[in-house]
Order: sequence, then C-alpha cells, then structure tokens
Amino acid sequence: MKKADIGLIGIAVMGQALALNMESKGFTVAVYDMNPDETVAGFISGRAEGKNIIGTFTLEELVSRLERPRRIMMMIRAGKPVDDYIEKLLPLLEPGDILIDGGNSHFPDTMRRCALLESKGLLYIGTGVSGGEEGALRGPSMMPGGSPAAWPYVKPIFQSICAKTEDGTPCCDWVGENGAGHFVKMIHNGIEYGDMQLICEAYSILSAVGFTPDEMSEIFRGWNKTELKSYLIEITGEILAKKDTDGTPLIDKILDTAGQKGTGKWTGITALDEGVPLTLITEAVFARCLSAAKDARTAASRLFPRPEVKFTGSRRECIEDVRQALYAAKIISYAQGYDLMRAAARTYGWNLNYGGIALMWRGGCIIRSAFLGKIRDAYAENPELENLITAPYFRQALTELLPAWRRVVAAAVTCGVPVPAMSAALAYFDGYTSARLPANLLQAQRDYFGSHTYERLDAPRGQFFHTDWTGTSAATAGSYTV
Repeated sequence: MKKADIGLIGIAVMGQALALNMESKGFTVAVYDMNPDETVAGFISGRAEGKNIIGTFTLEELVSRLERPRRIMMMIRAGKPVDDYIEKLLPLLEPGDILIDGGNSHFPDTMRRCALLESKGLLYIGTGVSGGEEGALRGPSMMPGGSPAAWPYVKPIFQSICAKTEDGTPCCDWVGENGAGHFVKMIHNGIEYGDMQLICEAYSILSAVGFTPDEMSEIFRGWNKTELKSYLIEITGEILAKKDTDGTPLIDKILDTAGQKGTGKWTGITALDEGVPLTLITEAVFARCLSAAKDARTAASRLFPRPEVKFTGSRRECIEDVRQALYAAKIISYAQGYDLMRAAARTYGWNLNYGGIALMWRGGCIIRSAFLGKIRDAYAENPELENLITAPYFRQALTELLPAWRRVVAAAVTCGVPVPAMSAALAYFDGYTSARLPANLLQAQRDYFGSHTYERLDAPRGQFFHTDWTGTSAATAGSYTV
C-alpha cells in the first residue's frame, strides 16, 4: 500500500490549494476532512483527480497511510477545533510523530499545545501561512515554530512549496521555539492591518481632493513603481479600476464597513501586555470597529455637517505629498511591529532573526513588498537595532518625508478627513524622537493622589521620591510604583 509523505486535515479552499501545491512539488499527500463523504470524495474526483493525493475517510485511515515519522498538517479553524483534533489524534500517534497547525492560532495556545505534545514524546509545529488561496497554491510565505526537532522533517516540504525571492531564497525558515511561528504570523497580520488602513486613508484623502476612482487607479499604479511597490498597492490600483455591471466604479457601491478575524486585536492586546506603543496598528483595528457602526455614523453625520472640501492647490504636488506621507507612516507601522517582536522575544526567550523574518515576508504573503529588503539590510547591518527608524536608511528617509507627512495630516485634520493611523504614526514619531515628554507632570499627579512616587532629573535612576503636596502627610521616599 502506497504511503504518503504528509497528511492534511481540512480541505477547504486553503487546504486544497496546499495539497495541490505539495503534490506538484513531488510529494504524496493524504487528505482528510470532517465531512469526508462529501468533501474528500469531491476533491479526489475533482481537482485532485489523477494526482498523487490519497483520500482518507477516517483519522485512523489517514494515520495508517503516512510514512514514519508521520507528518500531519491541520488547516482548520483556530481555537477549540484544533484542541479537539489533537485529542482525537493523540491515541493514534507514536513518539516522534509531528503534528502541524497551519491556521491562525493565538500563539499562547500554540505554546500550550507544544508543551502538551512534547510531554507525550510527540513533536508540534505552529506555522503561519500567508498569501491566501493563490499563495497556498503557487507559493505562500510560511513562518514555522514549535519543536526544533521537527524542523528537519518538514523543512524539505515547506521550503519546496513556499514562495521564493528573486535570488531563489525560500520565504520560509525556522522562526523559534513553541509559539514563535504563530507569534510572527500575528505580527504579520497586525502590520497588514496597518498597511491596509494607511492605504485606505490615502484613498480617502485623494477622494476628498476630488480624484475619481479611475484617476486614483492610475495614481496607485504609479506608486507601485516607487518605494511603495507592494502587493497591496498593486491590488488597490486594480480594485479602483474595476467597473460594476453598469459601467460605474464598483468601489463606490461597496458598503463602508470592515470586519476582522482577531489577529489584529491579539496584536494590540499583546502590545499592551508588553508595554509597547503599537499605536498605528491598534488604531487600524479601532478604525475597523468604528466602520462597523455604520448606522450610528450616518445619523451623527447629519448632526455635524462638514463644509465641502475645495482643493485649489497643485494636484501633482498633492499626489506626491500623499505618497510620501503614506511611505513615512508605513515605516512606522513596521518599526512598531518589530519593536513588539523584540519585546516578546525577551519575554519568551525566543532568538528571532529579524532580518530573516523580513526575508520570509518578501514573497507569497499579503504584505510582500520591495520595502522589506531595506528592513533585511538594516538588521543585517545591526542585528541589535533598537528601533527601525534609527537605521541609517530609514532615518534619512523619514527626515526627507517628514515635511510632506506633516502637511498631509494637518490638511486632513483641517478638512475633517479622518486619518487615525497616519496621524497616530506621526504622533508616535514625534513622541519617540522627543528627549522630554510631559510624563513628569503625569508622575506628579500620580504621586499627589496616590503617593506613587517619582524619579528626579537630579538623582540616579531607580531612586524614588514622594512629596507631601498638601502639607498634611509626611514626605517620605518610597521605592514602589503603580
């Protein structure tokens, strides 16, 4: 009986695409789905017909059809379904077998599952898979982490099916222990939230100025030949050119409410846990939340009418200013994402290769762009880089982009065009590059109402003081903060 190189559970759109991708690279794949009589049978007699893909109709059959050590990849909904399948598979597996979660699981769950399987002599991998259906079929970006001993057994498959950079380097490499792979995928998705929101804000500004969707399509196509060259900029140009059945722009007929699946929210929550100011990405998540309140926004808009925007300046200069503002804010989005990765790496003991992560994102994934090569170069030059904006290339770029960035944000605020992500990015930049912030007053307030103490400029760091602000209590130094 022929054995398969890898098993795949869950053959919806992404699962089917991955199975076909693996088979096209010379691997035999056994597939299973929770509705095997319908889904597996349909796949085997349809897209997989005549290919080295084995349909199985029970988990026992799936396990029996795999070469040892068994490699089983789950492409199923994150959360309880993953735990349910692990529980069903545990009695069927043997020491050394490898279970892989290719969904968008929350990294603490992956850490827990990795520990559980390793305690039973099994190996576990949690890997981000980015690129959607097309990426899964033609070459995704993959971010695996978990049990290091499992990597040599899945590396040939993963690196064969993933996207490649211009020089042939696979957009897949080992990220780190336990939940590191799913953590990096979460950061990828958070940056994706930021990138998409920034593009939407640039679109909103250009719309307010008076550019038509066709004109904006050409603008974005032009931008895709600059430092902004990326998958998201490319598809935005295509989206804006798309016509409805009546010949009018389709974009103008799409309801302005956006959904989310949770990874952006997880990124924001993790940033709060780590004390990292992930302001741009968090604002991008909140922007989606605000967009969902369509009825309330429509009602409020009648109560607070805005004057019509009348643009009288140079359209060419406006386009260039918005492009520069978009690029500047994009730099901040990645700087914040990398700052969160550095903080989490310290917390969880991960040895993350920051330049290598940028390389993994160069192809296949949603945020793929030429810009990521600059990030790889920055960390190759200085692996201990504290913040991306301080790298020579990005420092020079932001210095040159800053005037246009300020003009665009100021004009948007003046005209009532909401730019939460672009303005949050600018506020972060101004805060991060300020030697002195008003937190001295904040600490004085906390000490006044709660005796939380403060440090002084004329004393060593770590020495705390308390002031009797009202003259009714003893002025005693303390060493505690809240």
